[in-house]
Amino acid sequence: MSVRFDEQGNAVGAELDAFQVIKCNPGPFIGGTANARGDHDGSSDPTTLFTVTGDVLVRVFGVCTTSITGQGTIEVGVAGNTAGLIAQVANAEDIDANDVWIDSSVAEVGIAALANIPAASVIVNGLDIIETIGTANLTAGEIYYVCMWRPLTPGSKVVAA
Repeated sequence: MSVRFDEQGNAVGAELDAFQVIKCNPGPFIGGTANARGDHDGSSDPTTLFTVTGDVLVRVFGVCTTSITGQGTIEVGVAGNTAGLIAQVANAEDIDANDVWIDSSVAEVGIAALANIPAASVIVNGLDIIETIGTANLTAGEIYYVCMWRPLTPGSKVVAA
């Protein structure tokens, strides 16, 4: 769905619940390798998942395709609020294949009600959506992310990093 803006910059012809959808698959966790995804103190932590331009409304969730190995923490948010979109999981090994990651409990296996996906959040000033690993490395496993989004100001967008 494409959103149009009038002369005053107001969105027209779209409902607030009409989101565009984009997927980011940053690849497997290989935190045993320096500076790779999952290396909690390496140059790839945090990992940028989605690049944001302008002001947007987003809902984000993760889908685990291969169970996570490594007892680090994991969370999704923006710089300065790293668990603002998906709450921190204290032990990432709790995330198993076919889990839908929407909160700290990771209790949704294979299905999650749309109503349970975290509420839409406003991201301002082009803050990118990031995944942050802490405490210990994540050495195996894979999670991809889905971002449902819509622009709030002209020219705003979200793209997979």
